[in-house]
Amino acid sequence: MMPRTATPTSADTTVREEVGIQFPAGSDGTRPTTPTVKAIVAEAVRSSDPTLASRVQADTSWRQGYVGAMRELTVRTANDDGAATTIARNGLAAARAHLVHVANDGTQTPLADLDVDAAVDAARGTFGTHTVDGTAEPRQELAIPYQGRMLSGHDLERQLAAWVHKGIVEQSCADAVMRVVAHPEWLSLPGHVVADIGAGAEMGPLEMLSSWGARILAIDIHRVSERLEKMARDGAGHVSLPTKDGETGADITRDTSAVAAWIDEQAGDDTVVLGMHAYADSGMHIRLTLAADLIATWLQERRPTTVLAYLATPTDAFVVPQEIVDGARSRWSRHGSKDFAKRALRTASRGQLFTEPYPRGSRVADCIIAQQGPNYAVAKRLQRWRAVASEADGRRVSFNVAPATFTRSVTKNTALKAAYAGAHHFGVEVFAAETSRTLMAALLVHDVMRDDLAPGAPPQRAHAEELFSDGAAHGGLWRTAWAPRSALGVAAALGAPKALRRKA
Repeated sequence: MMPRTATPTSADTTVREEVGIQFPAGSDGTRPTTPTVKAIVAEAVRSSDPTLASRVQADTSWRQGYVGAMRELTVRTANDDGAATTIARNGLAAARAHLVHVANDGTQTPLADLDVDAAVDAARGTFGTHTVDGTAEPRQELAIPYQGRMLSGHDLERQLAAWVHKGIVEQSCADAVMRVVAHPEWLSLPGHVVADIGAGAEMGPLEMLSSWGARILAIDIHRVSERLEKMARDGAGHVSLPTKDGETGADITRDTSAVAAWIDEQAGDDTVVLGMHAYADSGMHIRLTLAADLIATWLQERRPTTVLAYLATPTDAFVVPQEIVDGARSRWSRHGSKDFAKRALRTASRGQLFTEPYPRGSRVADCIIAQQGPNYAVAKRLQRWRAVASEADGRRVSFNVAPATFTRSVTKNTALKAAYAGAHHFGVEVFAAETSRTLMAALLVHDVMRDDLAPGAPPQRAHAEELFSDGAAHGGLWRTAWAPRSALGVAAALGAPKALRRKA
């Protein structure tokens, strides 16, 4: 799936003036993103690592320096489970303290000072509803498309076992999928309604959930409404879209409270599953994330069994179990450190190429790709922080790491397309979008419907960030014999001919 690539500097420094959730205005009237993003990261980590916080604030080349900062922040959470929750809460508080809501009259209010209850009550009735009923019969069996075949039953079980053996997905991922196979009645998510923000996203679950007969509230901007309606008609579920002034769709950064009210009104007695799959370039991604976060926390307070659902990009830094570390280091011992050609390249590059994974004592899988940009990285980290904080508060969260995937956003970037095309040389499998979508939708169903927990309650974890390693389908990035970023350039060189053929 992701990474997303950074937009040009000019788009990164100024956000177009409009009402709704915004970055704070500077003295010159522009709304730069970098000072705010740096402040969020620094304030998140300050109480746990004041030295790192100071380095972040003093960084004068943030577009390059953010990679190390996000890695070190993750290292801090690895060393102290309490720090993981503290950093999450502090980071969320910092984001709400810095970003503002701009009213129609131009008045700016920090998000932290908003009376969300009053705003939601005042916004009730803003949106109407357009519902599309699917025309197909609900699919009664989980089947995942893979290399031209539809895998179900024993075939799917064998493929999951092969992925586990190759280190492409974790055993917990395979187990979760097979529990869904054993419970086909879960597929339609009975008793639940999925409110999906960014419903038109390529990696979103709408198409699959609709084919399984689920009830969905599809929230996205107007220009994708026609595509959402087609997916709904082709499916077997019931898909409702918000309408306003004769137009279908909603911008959650402008109508945050009204969208929250609409979800609450439409959900009725069903349990809400709030999915956040929206993406936009540059600082808009952070604005979308904060808008969704306001909706999420309001729903959790109003409806305590609300389940939050996100997808994690594989190109981030994660705390992983020791077993994964040991497996990757074992591969390094067998292959990485002994391969003459790779040793020569490592020496010639002064240690930049084919370095060992997980330096001794580390449990952090560092898969950050600098090209995706700091705004994207911090937006995804804000989502992770909300998930950690919500689980600490006793709430259910679905947050699965998806494999690298040939999405439209990836294939538009020549360098990333080439790197993905050559990734298989280093034990990494890049998935087709339809495979990833279905696999991730199945994991969402499992997380919502699992019957070994009380409704809405989270599992017990030894470390807060096990939320991300449990059920991970990282595509092999966590278990490869080399530090992923140290092989990226060579993967791109090897994959360039294949990438060019794909383009042709």
